[in-house]
Amino acid sequence: MSLDLTDITLTYPDGETRLTALDRVSLAVRKGGLTAVAGPSGSGKSSLLAVAATLITPDEGTVTINGDDVTGMSRAARAELRRREIGVVFQQPNLLPSLTAVEQLQVMAQIDGRSPVKAADRARELLDAVGLAAYEGRRPHQLSGGQRQRVNIARALMNDPSVLLVDEPTSALDHERGAAVIDLIGRLTRERSTATVLVTHDTTHLAVADRIVEVHDGRISTQALC
Repeated sequence: MSLDLTDITLTYPDGETRLTALDRVSLAVRKGGLTAVAGPSGSGKSSLLAVAATLITPDEGTVTINGDDVTGMSRAARAELRRREIGVVFQQPNLLPSLTAVEQLQVMAQIDGRSPVKAADRARELLDAVGLAAYEGRRPHQLSGGQRQRVNIARALMNDPSVLLVDEPTSALDHERGAAVIDLIGRLTRERSTATVLVTHDTTHLAVADRIVEVHDGRISTQALC
């Protein structure tokens, strides 16, 4: 398994008590597999993704990536892990307005101290993989919403992560563009052998998933194989 969450419990302060966001949740995702996590707002989907991304440390349970328990890592070690092993596609692309599409990706490699020449080659290869080779010189305001989300996905893959975490990627897109983005995530998952978790409230596009997990009140209520 590339990603394994075991008995994860996460609570937040809520006045004089604590609110349980995740209640003994376990989830395992293999390389090349796409697990969709569905459920209503407030069900715990985003909390699960944040724990998987090592952005939040759970109260109990373990997060294992590529066989290594990463739960007790220091903040600096978790940041290093995210740079090298975890790609995150946020709900909003949050592209830098002054940078072209190819530069958005190159920044990720530069942060990691990689060769500028190799970074440029890698960025162009990924833009081609998401169907944007002809748009590498365009800035965000020159791209459609679907194209910006494709740049967002390519950027998350820039450092060749083993785990890909995707948060509501279609929330700002119409039905057709949303379906295209979900299909793209499914294709890239298999081509690049990532262990992918896709969080969504919309189950209409999830034929590409290997498994659909439903979360309610912080618990996994059902699992269905596709």
